[in-house]
Amino acid sequence: MHEITLPKRFVVGGNVLEKVSEYVLSVVQCSKALIVTGSSETARYASIVYDGLRDTHVDSWIVSVKSSTIGEVNRVVEVVNEVEADVVIGVGGGKAIDVAKYSSYIAAKPFVSIPTAPSHDGIASPFASIKDVNRVTSVKASTPVLVVADVNVMAKAPRRNIVAGCGDLIGKFSAVLDWRLAHKLRGEYYGDYAASLSLLSAKHIVKYSKMFSARQIPLEAVRVLVEALISSGIAMAIAGSTRPASGSEHLIAHAIDVVANFPALHGEEVGIGSIIALYLHGKNWRRIKKMLSDMGAPTKISQINVSREQMVKALTIAHTIRPERYTILGEKGFSEEAAEKIIDALELV
Repeated sequence: MHEITLPKRFVVGGNVLEKVSEYVLSVVQCSKALIVTGSSETARYASIVYDGLRDTHVDSWIVSVKSSTIGEVNRVVEVVNEVEADVVIGVGGGKAIDVAKYSSYIAAKPFVSIPTAPSHDGIASPFASIKDVNRVTSVKASTPVLVVADVNVMAKAPRRNIVAGCGDLIGKFSAVLDWRLAHKLRGEYYGDYAASLSLLSAKHIVKYSKMFSARQIPLEAVRVLVEALISSGIAMAIAGSTRPASGSEHLIAHAIDVVANFPALHGEEVGIGSIIALYLHGKNWRRIKKMLSDMGAPTKISQINVSREQMVKALTIAHTIRPERYTILGEKGFSEEAAEKIIDALELV
């Protein structure tokens, strides 16, 4: 049994950031807001949100975060309590959204999600990826009461970030296969609707893959990606877990981060993890590999600055990242010999 909490409102379109205060006040009664943001580029968008809120007499503060660590989360929670903020607003990429989302959960405040890059599916999900020591842990967090996705802003993100979002969504194919497998072999709860919604997100990327392969990715494709990322987040909210969106491909990606210290974007690592996971499931991994390559996504470990030795190590420890989560990796994982054979079979070097 789990409680399904969904966002009250989604706003997706061009130049919607200009009316952000109107949207915030439509779902949250607030007089004080804390804005969590990241780098200099996302800070510029945070300033637009800040100015809009101040113009509507909402006292606002901006906190910049450098990473999505529990230390940064605790720092933001302290500021939330200090200024007595009524709402926490995340403006930026993955780390800003994750820190804001988890901080609001701890502080028991509403959370508003304003992504500036379509590189991850945490836009609307009730889970956050928080770095603990040298690995990432998925934790329960606030479901956003409002998601404001300005497609014009997100289209200006680096091409690499946009393609990484596609890689994250491609991972839903193997994630759902792993979820079904856990249901059959371990009796784990399986939600067909949530699984179908997650798969739909991945299928949309396949359907529009040629648009993402274009030298200049069209605005229409970015909107498709944004809506698919939101749908994936909703699938997680409906399932009550990250199961519809995260399986063996994510375990492999997290294992790469452990052995190589976060060498690439999350979606890039998930893309490579998906090739491996689909191979293990006996699915058409070649088609997915070619599609990712055509988009400009990494399909070889050298493209994400990971050595053969590191990849072998990652594959042998991937099953230990979340031992409670059963996937195609099994309970014992890969031997070094098996890892070597997979790397060669999939031509990952």
